[in-house]
Amino acid sequence: MALLDKINWLKLPSATDVRGVLTSIESEIDAPFMINRVFYMHHIVSERGGHAHMDTDQIVIAVAGSFKLSLSDGVDKRTFVLDDAKIGLYIPRQIFINISDISPNAVCLVLASSHYDIKRSIRSWDDYLKYLGCEKKQ
Repeated sequence: MALLDKINWLKLPSATDVRGVLTSIESEIDAPFMINRVFYMHHIVSERGGHAHMDTDQIVIAVAGSFKLSLSDGVDKRTFVLDDAKIGLYIPRQIFINISDISPNAVCLVLASSHYDIKRSIRSWDDYLKYLGCEKKQ
């Protein structure tokens, strides 16, 4: 199975009533991994991403607004629009991530399988291709 084929949408358990919507995510039940880190980006003024994680799986959720995720395995690329707080996008480790077309009110929530360690992330496209043992592609 190609690495990009492991990316998939996750419908998050949500309860709706007259008060609104409550969405919950439980580690190893709704998330296909133990959640070890939660972070969110907000008041975003420029594109984000531009990296890959060697050993971190993630679920990305647009809890407000919208944005595009361009994901690559070094050979192929797929783009996903996130704009629904009840749906997360599962991204396995070793996928290169770029975030663009970010709406002014966007909040991007990320659930990660590992604690952050900058030494375990690949911070440029060229370094990513070297890590994978690929020739340079655009």
